[in-house]
Amino acid sequence: MLTRLLRTYLRPYSWVLTAVVVLQLVGTIASLYLPSLNADIIDRGVATGDTGYILSAGGWMLLVSLVQIACSIAAVYYGSHAAMGFGRDVRSAVFHQVGGFSAREISHFGAPSLITRGTNDVQQVQMLVVMTCTMLVAAPIMGVGGIIMALRQDLGLSWLMLVCVPALLVSIGLIITRMVPQFRAMQDRIDLVNRVLREQLTGIRVVRAFVREREETRRFAEANQALTDTSLRVGRLTALIFPTVMLILNVSSIAVLWFGSARVDSGEMQVGALTAFLMYLMQILMSMMMATFISMMIPRAAVCAERIVEVLDTESSVTPPSDPVRQVSGRAELEMRDVEFRYPGAAAPVLSGISFRATAGRTTAVIGSTGSGKTTLISLIPRLFDATSGTVSVDGVDIRDLDPQTLWTRIGLVPQRPYLFSGTVASNLRYGNPDASDAELWEALEVAQARDFVEAMPEGLEAPIAQGGTNVSGGQRQRLAIARALVSKPEIYLFDDSFSALDLSTDARLRAALRPHTAEAAVIIVGQRVSTIADADQIIVLDDGVIVGLGTHDELLDSCPTYLEIVESQLAAETAA
Repeated sequence: MLTRLLRTYLRPYSWVLTAVVVLQLVGTIASLYLPSLNADIIDRGVATGDTGYILSAGGWMLLVSLVQIACSIAAVYYGSHAAMGFGRDVRSAVFHQVGGFSAREISHFGAPSLITRGTNDVQQVQMLVVMTCTMLVAAPIMGVGGIIMALRQDLGLSWLMLVCVPALLVSIGLIITRMVPQFRAMQDRIDLVNRVLREQLTGIRVVRAFVREREETRRFAEANQALTDTSLRVGRLTALIFPTVMLILNVSSIAVLWFGSARVDSGEMQVGALTAFLMYLMQILMSMMMATFISMMIPRAAVCAERIVEVLDTESSVTPPSDPVRQVSGRAELEMRDVEFRYPGAAAPVLSGISFRATAGRTTAVIGSTGSGKTTLISLIPRLFDATSGTVSVDGVDIRDLDPQTLWTRIGLVPQRPYLFSGTVASNLRYGNPDASDAELWEALEVAQARDFVEAMPEGLEAPIAQGGTNVSGGQRQRLAIARALVSKPEIYLFDDSFSALDLSTDARLRAALRPHTAEAAVIIVGQRVSTIADADQIIVLDDGVIVGLGTHDELLDSCPTYLEIVESQLAAETAA
């Protein structure tokens, strides 16, 4: 998965990576040339007292060093450019893929996990790209070049490389194989911490209302401790790597000096050659250490890449049509014919045999007990889910054949849990129509019974709104969400229990104000209160995902026992209150 991800998203930067390889090659060759020059200075300059040779060779070393430095800086610059571009492209791909998911895929992964995959996971792979461009590319060049140059200095000590290099690779390999499962567990622990923290921040009012601070603190502490324990295990394994590398480096240095001094004493080797051989061995081992350092990152990056590719490979269950219809009649008509919806692997459908028709200027209400499928029915219309059988059509066209943008521009959805984005009142209202004027915004606010509290805010339309609308009440959020739908002026309005947080008088005023503004649109209202839907042109009564009643309020009182039971239970509750 890691190789596939890198190959796909680094392809646009192939020329940059080629430049990095060339620069690293030149820089490494320059680095490998320096010990030979140093050996010549010792053997041919210091040993003979030839100051002129020392100065000329030293000047040449300075020039080679400048080339090495320039190449290293340029390689880091271009490598970082490629890595940052790679990270940007992968994050963008994840974002657009998630943006096309239906509610089913979102619930499968979970918001905390998707956030982690789009941020932390991408960052880990991006860091691997950075380190590869700056260190790993140079490591094999330096390793192979170091071996060749060391053999040129003296063949008699070459056996030391056959001992030191495998010893280093085997030692580090054993440690890294134990790190892979720990890195996989670490990403899962990060997901868990994100999920718990997100729940607690979102539900802080509930936590405080039920005095659950201690229990939530304990729950977060458990998730945090699990992440800490995993991180410590990874840290302990990581801590073994550098002492192991340094031990092998130092033992190798001692071995070179021990056996090399004997060869110098016997005249088989010169002092400069011994010094150069030692430097080349250090370069070889340092290249192995650089490769090892990157190897520490590869397991975690591989795990992260798997998680990223899992998102990118997941196809939305709601797919756009291959030949979409972009022009429709615009007569504001919605129809469901024998619609069924069931979740994958479910024993029974959530909805079954749903058939009704909603037309312009008429209000269709949906009522039923909790879990009867009301919200699922509403979700099928804008294709948050796709019906598993049957047909949902808008203006006579199956919504699966409609261009998604064409469908969504004809629908104004006010969800069961209204969500406001961080910004201002105006920016939230213009979410459905960026070109709406201030006058249109005020008109929508007045219809939604929200003008009074917006005018009371010091900044008016520019009053700040916190993420999720947490700085306004639940009723104010609902009214702002209704105003947002009104600003877009759609053909079909979907109100999913959008009046539940309003008192009865505000509810009545809002519905009365809505009538003239929705006279040419089809209106579907999901409601819990009978008073909210009693004046609808037709009322759909759902029970366990099946329509058990369809008609007006008066007709259903006579013909639908389920509806009569709902009415009587609410009247009894009001009488008791």
